Amino acid sequence: MSFIEAMIAAAARSPDAPLTVASEARPATSTLGEVINAGRHMGTRMTAAGIAPGDIVACMLPNWREWLVVAVAAAQAGAVMLPVVTIYGARELGFILRQSGARWLFTPDRFRNVDYADMVAGCGDLPALDRHIVTGPDFTALEAACPVGEPAMVAADGLALLVYTSGTTADPKGVMHSARTFLAELSSMHEMRGEPEDDAVISPWPPGHVAGALSMYRFLCRATPLVLMDQWDAALAAELIDRHKVTSSSGTPFHLSGMLAAADTHGHELTSLRQYLVGAAPVPPSLIARCQSQGLAVYHCYGSSEHPTVTSGVVDDPLDKQLHTEGRAIPGSEMRFVDDDGKDVAPGDEGEICTRGPELFLGYLDPALNEGAFLPGGWYRTGDIGRVDEGGYLLITDRKKDIIIRGGENISSKEVEVVLLSHPAILDAAAVAAPDDRMGEVVRACVVLAPGASLSLDELRGHFLAAGIAKQKTPERLSILPELPRNASGKVLKHELRRSA
Repeated sequence: MSFIEAMIAAAARSPDAPLTVASEARPATSTLGEVINAGRHMGTRMTAAGIAPGDIVACMLPNWREWLVVAVAAAQAGAVMLPVVTIYGARELGFILRQSGARWLFTPDRFRNVDYADMVAGCGDLPALDRHIVTGPDFTALEAACPVGEPAMVAADGLALLVYTSGTTADPKGVMHSARTFLAELSSMHEMRGEPEDDAVISPWPPGHVAGALSMYRFLCRATPLVLMDQWDAALAAELIDRHKVTSSSGTPFHLSGMLAAADTHGHELTSLRQYLVGAAPVPPSLIARCQSQGLAVYHCYGSSEHPTVTSGVVDDPLDKQLHTEGRAIPGSEMRFVDDDGKDVAPGDEGEICTRGPELFLGYLDPALNEGAFLPGGWYRTGDIGRVDEGGYLLITDRKKDIIIRGGENISSKEVEVVLLSHPAILDAAAVAAPDDRMGEVVRACVVLAPGASLSLDELRGHFLAAGIAKQKTPERLSILPELPRNASGKVLKHELRRSA
């Protein structure tokens, strides 16, 4: 089944499934039927304007109704939807647009003090980009009522969604998904966790990430009522859960604790919220106890842009499993654990986690990145180290891939290091994760200065701002060292730097 077929079927079943967008910039209330109709109008106009099946349509919009309309329009035209996170600067956006060859780009006019026309102008040469549409009159004209054409017929296994993710490389990596892989993810989640008739979701995740995009497509393809926020506000989240009787959500411990505290402060009732999913981040026992006291099950999951959900907890898991594991493999997903040579370790031993299943991505847009990413048989090498216990629950014990996870956002250490080494005062540099109570991890810059040079954290922040990359990648800790620890082959010993934080 293609995306557009799933969307049309969902709208036929539940045309009145509600959508609420809580936003100062673009608040909206709508229904699934209205969103699908608007998107099909836009998609018809896309086709008339020359967008052909397989063309890339980039969407750098926040959690707004307009994002959903563009997703439907792309599916109607048979185009590939390319969501881009709004925190990216001109450097990241320019790379993504050039590598993907995106023909159309949707952005806000302005959002969070960013002028997107200026950003696009700062991207440099974009030879494939034909049109930049900002929210406002041009967008409204594209979604206005018109005779709707037949949707473009595309293969369910073909490229339909292109998500860029930070990882071990300096530049974002294009992760290719089909309608089949993404719809399989939604189906597996329904089978494992269940979706009661009164289910309603609130999503704090930007839709440029897989987690956010999944919430959007869950509304579009499964008609699950959806409440959206375009920026995090704990008090607003608590009020929205109370007002819309939201039953499930996801986020980091930072999101969860802030929301519970805001509910107490402002007198909001959260009894409708039955389950809360957190990623691979430790949840303080005091927070778990607080959630238990009000009947809220909190559990972990494990996944990535490449394989959105590999394992997940469920509401009925024992408390120690909810607290200390990433749950069990979801229906259809498989795991194996290998050593550095790609050979299976003994059952129960630690090894690199390799996965496969119907949700697994098609591969990277840059084929060179596929080398080394897979084992024979289609097993994806995650770069994480773990094991399963006697009950089949996954425990993550270490990380091979060189990333920093700040508030759920993957940050490439290599990308940070490239910017660090461009500073004239810095002779040598490494970026590592530093623990942080609020964000889980933040970027710590470990640098060796040139003779006679000096550097402050404020000066370093100014350097990153001038580099034009997402501000979340800016170091929040600075360590000036006489030298970086290295092994005999010259590799920086980052485990020693992390221990010295």
